[in-house]
Amino acid sequence: MRINRVILFAMFLVVIENSVFPWLVPSAWSERLLPHLCFIMTLYVAGFTGRHKAFMFGLGFGLLQDILAYGHLIGPYGFGMGLLGYMAGLASEYRNFTIGFFVWVVLIGGVLLDTIVYLIYKLFQITELQYAYAFYWQIAPTALLQLLIALLLYVPVRRFLVKQSLSSGEEGSE
Repeated sequence: MRINRVILFAMFLVVIENSVFPWLVPSAWSERLLPHLCFIMTLYVAGFTGRHKAFMFGLGFGLLQDILAYGHLIGPYGFGMGLLGYMAGLASEYRNFTIGFFVWVVLIGGVLLDTIVYLIYKLFQITELQYAYAFYWQIAPTALLQLLIALLLYVPVRRFLVKQSLSSGEEGSE
């Protein structure tokens, strides 16, 4: 039941990311700042519900993001978000999912997601940009924006996911 509510919340984030966020960012920075709100939720799902759910969550919302927002290829964001959601879930099984660990997961995951997409675009010759320019222009600012948004959402999402997992754990033990 809790994952259904998380999926519903992620659908709301897709609407926010594709309709409201472009109005908030100045037009000169619209290609530079891409928040990837569903990727942040994928990392939360990885940390609090497990790697398999995070993989499916990331794959589904990554493909949705490929179709709705970016459209050059179908699959790079789905592949990247699914893979990184699984890896974050795997890492969270070996370490406690504290805020310090989550900061590193968001930073490294944000850089890796945009690097994976860049390399896939480079492979299919969709982009001619050099990696250093893409890192400076898009990857680093996006990773920092994702970190800021993830830190703002950390406490409410953690309370929701932990409360829901405790209540579903009590129901399952009866």
